[in-house]
Amino acid sequence: MEQFIVSARKYRPQTFKDVVGQQAITNTLLNAIENNHLAQALLFTGPRGVGKTTCARILARKINQEGYDDPNEDFAFNVFELDAASNNSVDDIRNLIDQVRIPPQTGKYKVYIIDEVHMLSQAAFNAFLKTLEEPPRHAIFILATTEKHKIIPTILSRCQIFDFKRITVKDAKEHLAEVAQSQGVSFEDDALHIIAQKADGAMRDALSIFDRVVSYCGNNLTRQAVTENLNVLDFDYYINVTNLILENKIPDLLLAYNDILAKGFDGHHFIAGLASHFRDLLVCKNPATLSLLEAGEHAQKLYGEQSQKASQEFLLQGIDLANDCDLKYKASQNQRLLVELCLMQLASITFDGEKKKLSPL
Repeated sequence: MEQFIVSARKYRPQTFKDVVGQQAITNTLLNAIENNHLAQALLFTGPRGVGKTTCARILARKINQEGYDDPNEDFAFNVFELDAASNNSVDDIRNLIDQVRIPPQTGKYKVYIIDEVHMLSQAAFNAFLKTLEEPPRHAIFILATTEKHKIIPTILSRCQIFDFKRITVKDAKEHLAEVAQSQGVSFEDDALHIIAQKADGAMRDALSIFDRVVSYCGNNLTRQAVTENLNVLDFDYYINVTNLILENKIPDLLLAYNDILAKGFDGHHFIAGLASHFRDLLVCKNPATLSLLEAGEHAQKLYGEQSQKASQEFLLQGIDLANDCDLKYKASQNQRLLVELCLMQLASITFDGEKKKLSPL
């Protein structure tokens, strides 16, 4: 039986063109290599799973390929990776400094990638300062970290800093579609959208979730299968709840909320999601703001239909009530009652309005 390789490793980018959602950084690095403008100390910073270590490896290979015959040569002997999370002492850095002095056997540069560099001890940082400022001509340092604020200013001032951004839902979804096609997996647009949203800006997380869902439902990725496996509150729940609110059906609303709790969802998560749902409906009301709605094709259609039923005044008041409930949730002694009260108040917004209109006074 052939060993399974997770998608995050199998589809790890091999060139700068393959890196998802970091065009500004990859273009800068390519231009720096072409124009011989590359700094000898670089700091890659940003959230997890956005391509920092991947870009460091591609850069290490790229700068050594110049004038080299074999395009498939990966220059493994020229690239040294140090995980600062487990090698954070002064001795580890001193060993590294001793290695730096030796020129490469093949290629032009020796590249030192130090991952999770913020984990280095204060003494290790200090031991590293001089070498980082004036490294030998053949050495290039690439430091990668998720927590730039933990790195001492004297290190930051010696590096050229590249801030990697979170990957957008759209970019993540497009990349997942390519991966699914290459694996022969059929998919619904909304299914990939939910995975991309759940990944929260990290491509590695999106690919890990994708693997998990494919293991669950085989080669046909449906929205229903994804929501079941990831246990997420789908937009269907919120569409249904909002319809009940607009129709002033308080008993049905309480039963729907009970059903959501029975499925193991958190009340706090539900009420925060309801506020976001009202915001999405508000965004749908104006074509100018429609681009702010991050949803799949089917979801966009449903949002558009529901936004026509709800008035702007109702949505603004609804966001206010749901947001207020969200703020009070943690401090509340009876959290279920708090959410139920909020739902009853939401269902009474339009009901009260009709009563006032009918009143002869």
